[in-house]
Amino acid sequence: MQNKFASSIVVAALSAAVFAPAPAVAQNNDTSLFEEIQVTAQRREQSIYEVPVALSAFDGDSLAQQGIVNIQDVGKFVPNLNITEFSAGHTSSSNPFIRGIGLQDHLITTDPGVSVYVDGVYLGRQVGQNWNITNIERIEVLRGPQGTLYGRNSIGGAINIITKTPGVDPGARVSIEYGSRERLNGDFYGDALLGDWGAVSITGGFKNRDGLGDFLNLPNSGLRVGEQQEVFGRLAFRLNLSDDATLTIAADMNEGEGGLRPYTTLYDELGAACRATAAVPSDCLAVNGGPNGAVYDAGYRNSDTSFDPYDNNTGQASQALVSNNAEGVSLTLDWDMSAENALRIIASQRQSEYKAGLDDDGFVDDFLSFPETGFADQTSVEIQWSGDYGNWDFVSGLYYFTEDGGNNQDPTIFLTFPGTFFLTQDVTSQALFANFGFDVSDQLRISAGLRYTEDEKTAFTNVGNGLYDDNVEYDEVSWDLSANFTMDNGMNVYGSIQSGYQSGQYPARPFCLFGDPDGPGNDNDCFKASENITAINYEVGIKGEPFDNFQMAATVFFTQYSDLPYQVSTTAGVGFNTVNLIVDQDSLGFEWENTVYFTENFLLQASLGYIDVDVDEQGGVKPVAPLTPELTASLSPEVHFPISGAGEVVIRADWSYRDDMFGEPSSDPARQTLIASRDILNANISYISADGTWTAALYGRNVTDERYDNARLNTGDYLLVILSNDASEFGLRFTKDFN
Repeated sequence: MQNKFASSIVVAALSAAVFAPAPAVAQNNDTSLFEEIQVTAQRREQSIYEVPVALSAFDGDSLAQQGIVNIQDVGKFVPNLNITEFSAGHTSSSNPFIRGIGLQDHLITTDPGVSVYVDGVYLGRQVGQNWNITNIERIEVLRGPQGTLYGRNSIGGAINIITKTPGVDPGARVSIEYGSRERLNGDFYGDALLGDWGAVSITGGFKNRDGLGDFLNLPNSGLRVGEQQEVFGRLAFRLNLSDDATLTIAADMNEGEGGLRPYTTLYDELGAACRATAAVPSDCLAVNGGPNGAVYDAGYRNSDTSFDPYDNNTGQASQALVSNNAEGVSLTLDWDMSAENALRIIASQRQSEYKAGLDDDGFVDDFLSFPETGFADQTSVEIQWSGDYGNWDFVSGLYYFTEDGGNNQDPTIFLTFPGTFFLTQDVTSQALFANFGFDVSDQLRISAGLRYTEDEKTAFTNVGNGLYDDNVEYDEVSWDLSANFTMDNGMNVYGSIQSGYQSGQYPARPFCLFGDPDGPGNDNDCFKASENITAINYEVGIKGEPFDNFQMAATVFFTQYSDLPYQVSTTAGVGFNTVNLIVDQDSLGFEWENTVYFTENFLLQASLGYIDVDVDEQGGVKPVAPLTPELTASLSPEVHFPISGAGEVVIRADWSYRDDMFGEPSSDPARQTLIASRDILNANISYISADGTWTAALYGRNVTDERYDNARLNTGDYLLVILSNDASEFGLRFTKDFN
C-alpha cells in the first residue's frame, strides 16, 4: 500500500513538471533554445528526432555536472533503465537492465541482454570493463530489441559509447576532484594535430575512493570494504591515408583494485515463521525438509555477522580484496569510396581478467566461501558498406566475433566441505546484415532491415566429479520495419516493429551434475544449453520540439519474449547451483523525456518510465522479472546566473527514483527478496570563468545518503543481500581547458 501511494506521489509530481503547458510559442528553428543533437544509433549520422527508436543521449562534457562519474550513474536518468553492480563481490561491474531485460550473473556461460559498444566495438563482458568517461563525446542508450544493426545480445537494448575523435577539438583538459570518503580523482585529455597526415589524442587518469566499512577480523587487509582504486589510459591516432580515407588506431587499459563490496547475510529470517508456530521444532529443520536453512541449523545466527552491515566479519583474507584489469586495441578504417558509397572496417582485440569472490556466510568461520578468478579474450571484425543515393540509403555488413573465457573457484567451501569448480566457454558468432531506408516524401521515411546470425558454443565444466563438455549451434533471422513522419510543426512521429535474438545459455553453476549416476560422457546430464531467445517489439513514439523552449520524446511499447532464461540459484548437492528458468514474457510500457526552458537561464529536464511485465506461469507459480522496477523517474532543474563580464554560476540538482523490485524471479513474500524503492539526489554548483577556460564546482552525490540494496538472493539456506556502494559524498572539482 505504501509503495502504491509513493508511486502515485511520484507520478503526480512528474506530471505537473513534464505536462505543464509551455508558453504558446510557435516553433522556429532560428529561435530554438536547443542545439540539434546528432547521433549514430543506426550506424549513420542522424538527428535524434529522426531515429525511429526510443533513444536517450548524454553529452560527454555535461556528465560530471549531472553527478555521472561512471556508466552505472547513467542508469539513474534513463526511463526503464536500471544498472546494478552485483557480480562476485566486485566493485567494478555493470549489469544494465532495459525494459526488464538484463543479466543477473557474470559467469562466462551467461550473456547480457543489453549490449555495450565503445566506438562500434562490442564489449562481451562487463566485469573489469568499468569504462571511464573522461574522453567521452556522447553516450546513447537505445531501448528495445536492436537485433538488425546491433545483433546478438541486444534483445533489451544497447548502450553506445562514442569517444572523441582525434583532431576534432585540438587542445587539452585537466581535471581534479577532491572530496569526502577520501575521494581523489585526476584525469587529463589531450588532442593535437600532426600536420596534414593525422592527429593524436591521449587520455589518462586515476580514481580513488574510501570504503564504507572495515574487515573486522582482518586488520592487515590493506583496503576497506567497498574501497576503490583505479588507473586508466587511452591513446588514439588518426591517420589521413588520403583525402578520402582515414585509419584510427586506439589502445586502452584500466586496472582496478578494491575491497570486497558491501553485503550482509541473513539466517534468522529463514524458518522464523515455522519456529514460531511449529508444535514440533524439528519440523523446521532443513534436513527434515523444513525452512530453517542448513546454516541456521548448524548454530549460526545473524549476530555472527557484523553488527554494521557495511563492515564485514569474514576471516578469509583471500576474498577481502578484488582486482580487475582490461585492455584492448582497435583499428577503424573509414573510406569514402565515392560520393555515394562508404566503407568502414572495425577490428578489435580485447582481454580482461579479474579476481574476486564472496565469503557468503559473512562470519569468521570458513563455512561458505567461493573465491573466484576469471578471464575473457575476444576478437571482433565488422565490415560496413553504406550508401546514400538521395531519397534512399542503406547500411550493410558482415560481422565476426570470437570469445574464449573461463571462471575458476578453487577451493570452494560449501557447508565446511572443500570442493572445486571451473567453467569455460568458447563462442564463435558470425552475421550478415542490411538495413535500407527510403524517403517516400520530404515528410515520410520508411526503413527495413534483416540480419542472419550463426552462433556456436563449446563449454566445459567440472563441479568436482569429472569433466563435462557440450557443444551447440544456433542460427536466427532478425528483422525490423519502421516508418517516420515529420509533421508540419517539425514533430516526428514513428512506428516500428523490431525483432531480436540471443543464443541459448548453459547453466552458470551446474552443481546439478553432482551425483550424476552416468558420469561424464553421457548425453543425459543437466549441462545443456537453452533454446534460442527471441523477441519482437511493437513501438510507437513522438519526439521533437513542439515549441522553441520545449523538447520532448514519448514512447509506448509492447514486447514479447520467448524462451527467456532467468537465473535461479539454490544450494544443492555440494555447491551453489544456478539453473536457467525458461519463461515467455510480455512487457507493456510507456516512456517520457523532456527538457523545458522556462527562461533562457532556467531549464528543467525530466524522465518517466513505466513497465508492466507479465510472465507465463511455471508449474503453477507465476514468476516476476527480476531487478525491474515498475516505475522509474528523474527530475533535473538547472539555473544559470550570468555575472556581467565575469562568467556565470550554474546551479543544478538531479533527482532519480527507482521503484520497488525483486532480486530474483519470485514475488513470494516468504522469500524476502523485495528490494525497496530508492531516491537519489545529486547537486552541483559551478562557476564558469568569463572566457570559458576553467570551471570550479562544489558537488554532492547522493546528498541524502540513501542506502539501498543492489540485489537480494534467497538460496534456501541463507539470504544474501548485496548493498549499494554509493553513500553520500561531497567535494570540489576543478577543470582547466587549454585550447
